[in-house]
Amino acid sequence: MKTVFFLLAFLLLPGVLAAQTPERFRVYLGTGKNIYHLELDVTNGKMTKAMLGAELGNPSFVAIHPNQKFLYSVSEMNKGSIVAYAIDAKTGSLALLNSQSAGGSGPCHLVVDRDGKTVMAANYGSGSCTSIPIKSDGSLDEPASVHQHKGKSILGNQKGPHAHSINMDKGNKFAFCADLGLDKVLVYRLDSKTGALTPNDPPAFDTPAGFGPRHFAFHPDGKTAYINGEMAISLIACDYDADKGVLKHKQEISTLPKNVVKKGGSTAEVVVHPSGKFVYVSNRDPYNSIAIFSIDQKTGELTAVGHESRGVKTPRNFAIEPTGKFMLIANQSGKSVLSFAIDQATGLLTPTGSSVEVASPVCVRFVPITK
Repeated sequence: MKTVFFLLAFLLLPGVLAAQTPERFRVYLGTGKNIYHLELDVTNGKMTKAMLGAELGNPSFVAIHPNQKFLYSVSEMNKGSIVAYAIDAKTGSLALLNSQSAGGSGPCHLVVDRDGKTVMAANYGSGSCTSIPIKSDGSLDEPASVHQHKGKSILGNQKGPHAHSINMDKGNKFAFCADLGLDKVLVYRLDSKTGALTPNDPPAFDTPAGFGPRHFAFHPDGKTAYINGEMAISLIACDYDADKGVLKHKQEISTLPKNVVKKGGSTAEVVVHPSGKFVYVSNRDPYNSIAIFSIDQKTGELTAVGHESRGVKTPRNFAIEPTGKFMLIANQSGKSVLSFAIDQATGLLTPTGSSVEVASPVCVRFVPITK
């Protein structure tokens, strides 16, 4: 027991903690064409010029393996594929390992499970999701499962299923696939040994008709989940039963300022701050802003804090680096990536003045740079 206390005390020493906190991150960008990377300095939020990482057709979303040695990307070209790369820790360059079928057309989002054994992808075009086992060398095996979604929205605003994202829960037991065309978040149980997904019981969480669920994010405590409605331009908070894989609707709140009348437009991304204090949602044209919400630490209820729009143009994706100090926003039509400092007390954003030109940036992901 004394040894345990000594170890904890040692890890809490300022020098040890600082040594474990990287000052720089390599940032990988999925875009309309090719994968790029740049460096972010988390002491000031400054970014370096973007460099080509790999040539690939429409790699809109990328995901990093938990060991940070491999990167996986969707490719929306042709019939759709998932591509595996090895990351060069020194240069950041990407070496092609292999690719596999996405199991459907138009793959637009993917995630690696927390054990680093399986890649899961959402196929927007065909309205399906797939899971692909990862080999020991980081390359991809053949798909372990493909699930074709069926049906359509009650309001009929979509002709059929359009799977838009897929995410894992904290316990690495259940995968959640938001289907915009069905107004549902389909829930699957993951077999950690085979990589196969099987429908949960119940198989889905129903969002309000016309909500258009797009992206999905868990609170760090694993007890609450957030879903942004692309069409409703709002955010739903859900309580989560981790044992059963069941979501329960708790609250819905608009992502627009009170004085703005909804006229078209859409949301895109939802991200929870690492501290668990704030939730952010991106509003695309014509609103072009990041909506900021505070989370009541006792009830989990959301309160609108404000909106950040300075320099923001079609923010299809944004991400917060692991230390929680900075947010990078991918301006898809603005052809740039912007850096914002995050106020740790209020959640509000302030431009750092650092901007990088990139054609059609869509996705932002981080890998720490170790000395």
